[in-house]
Amino acid sequence: MKDFKRYLVTAALPYANGPVHIGHLAGCYLPADIYVRYQRARKQDIKFICGSDEHGVPITIRAMKEGITPQQVVDKYHALIKDSFAAMGISFDIFSRTSNPVHHETSSAFFKKLYDEGLFEEKETEQFYDEEKHTFLADRYITGTCPICSNPNAYGDQCEKCGTSLSPEQLINPKSALSDAVPVKRKTKHWYFPLQNYESFLKKWILEEHTEWKNNVFGQCKSWLDNGLQSRAMTRDSNWGVKVPLPDAEGKVLYVWFDAPIGYISATKELTEQWADYWQQEDTKLVHFIGKDNIVFHCIIFPAMLKAHGGYVLPDNVPANEFLNIEGDKVSTSRNWAVWVNDYINDFPDQQDILRYVLCSNAPETKDNDFTWKDFQDRNNSELVAIFGNFVNRTFVLMHKLCGGKVPPLHEALLDDADKNMLAEFDAARGRVEKNLEEYRFRDALFEVIDLARKGNKYMQDKGPWLIDKELKNNPDSERYANGVGQQLIDNCLHICLQLTANLSILINPFLPFTARKMCGMMKVVEKMLDWENAGKTKLLSVGYTLRAPELLFRKIEDAEVEAQVEKLRAGLVKPVATENKQEEKKETVEVNKREGEKETIVFDDFAKIELRVGTIVQAEKVEKADKLLKLEVDLGFEKRTIVSGIALHFAPDQIIGQQVVVVVNLAPRKMRGIESNGMILMAEENGKLYFVQPGTSIAPGSGVS
Repeated sequence: MKDFKRYLVTAALPYANGPVHIGHLAGCYLPADIYVRYQRARKQDIKFICGSDEHGVPITIRAMKEGITPQQVVDKYHALIKDSFAAMGISFDIFSRTSNPVHHETSSAFFKKLYDEGLFEEKETEQFYDEEKHTFLADRYITGTCPICSNPNAYGDQCEKCGTSLSPEQLINPKSALSDAVPVKRKTKHWYFPLQNYESFLKKWILEEHTEWKNNVFGQCKSWLDNGLQSRAMTRDSNWGVKVPLPDAEGKVLYVWFDAPIGYISATKELTEQWADYWQQEDTKLVHFIGKDNIVFHCIIFPAMLKAHGGYVLPDNVPANEFLNIEGDKVSTSRNWAVWVNDYINDFPDQQDILRYVLCSNAPETKDNDFTWKDFQDRNNSELVAIFGNFVNRTFVLMHKLCGGKVPPLHEALLDDADKNMLAEFDAARGRVEKNLEEYRFRDALFEVIDLARKGNKYMQDKGPWLIDKELKNNPDSERYANGVGQQLIDNCLHICLQLTANLSILINPFLPFTARKMCGMMKVVEKMLDWENAGKTKLLSVGYTLRAPELLFRKIEDAEVEAQVEKLRAGLVKPVATENKQEEKKETVEVNKREGEKETIVFDDFAKIELRVGTIVQAEKVEKADKLLKLEVDLGFEKRTIVSGIALHFAPDQIIGQQVVVVVNLAPRKMRGIESNGMILMAEENGKLYFVQPGTSIAPGSGVS
């Protein structure tokens, strides 16, 4: 294992176009904070870097919707996001923003170096253009009537009413969302980064040198590399973003996924003059914490950029988490199906550690997980309150009642196997927690801390110091407890329980920092005791030291609170869509509780009519005069089908040959651009990016999906 002199930890830059929700926390910010707090406790030289991503189409879309400028959007949400993270104890060393001058300078210089060295490809393509606003249009800036459901307000990439993925060419009566003008096609030049030139480097670096990466990360990288990489445009036509630093690039900015990861570098520059030590010294351990939708950017594109530039360290690990669903449904900011962090803080003041605990103990580390308010209640009441909090509270109450409020002495001559085993468990638990944290298994690490408290409860219950005290009071002449033995046995039990409490405060600190500080206050010790080197020690609290009265570390969550949160979540979906006639308005009042874009409820027999089968893409080519369409030939085992799919902006044709996909095979044929399409490819969408819905392992074409 390589020794590192310093650590550099980054967490994915959140888009400053809305508040953060608990899915964001569970995905990367909480695990990153746990890891950083642990390394700080180990006294490692570590910097924790993050900031808001303030460029890209989502920002300008939000500005258009709210009728304000992009700068006003990012100013508003940067402050809200920063405050939410701080309130939850996410302990960044810096939370910067990509609109800062130092970021524009850093990313411009990075681009210019690659350009000067001839590493970009210049290409000219046709894109939609608004002649009134004199600007090229992203698909989201083009609206029209959906060809599927006749929604008159469909976007050029998707109809939000029926959920169909679209291209601007498919819209009926398309128009610019900026001016209502009919868009036209114009040629535009952009600079492409040839990822294929870095394939051999990436294959060796990832597939040979980083086999220890999480399965989801390693597997996704391998899939990209096995299918072959293509050149990707690193510039866009826009007036919002980092200007392309070239004389012939008026109205062009850097692609947001080019400049955003450079934000880690520029934020470190803001933080310290020694930024180069963290980015350009080989004895730095760089770790990117992200969600699974960002794997390709942090494991393929950004490392290739760093390699092309030269002089930068590459990530040692990229521990990406899966997604967290809410009450059985995918988080959707557009449908307001989310638990917003700022709302949680307002509804549960001073209860940050409960949410931190639940999100870590239910973290989507290896698969998508589900957050429910009932589980939130159960984990708090049955684990934090009944196990961890109960042990600490009982220890303090009994110490004040039976030992005069002071740490009692340890009478070693009376130690039995149960005492010795409990003392030995301190260091054993520390070792297990440490191993899991080093391997990014935060859920398992937290389990070990709670399990140690559980063992403490059992130890105390088996010893029963209150029973000894009761017998001493009822029978002062008891032979069993004569000559002070009874009090000495009480002392031993509570001495061990108090030392265990001190250990629990150290071990829980990375996960529940507010709780650890409260425990330090009860024990009247400085927070330096939380240094990791003290974990496992059996003499942390001095004999005879007076401790404060117990405080409840956690409170129970009542049924009414959970019910109120579920109702609040569901009420947030009440968003009637404006309609054009009274009959539709009447229908909306009946269906007021349906989610925006939700389809009619169906029975199982309706669902059973859909035939889903696994297919393999054997040929792919672009459809003429249709930027977004690919013509695919899919092998279904029993036959080969031609399917037209609107995925050309997300995948190059030769990139997807051999990909297994799920196909709706009994869909009625439909002509698109003169080509008869016989089926539909199932896709997943997250933050504007498309992913194939695929079987977990390679299976025979034609296999049924149920």
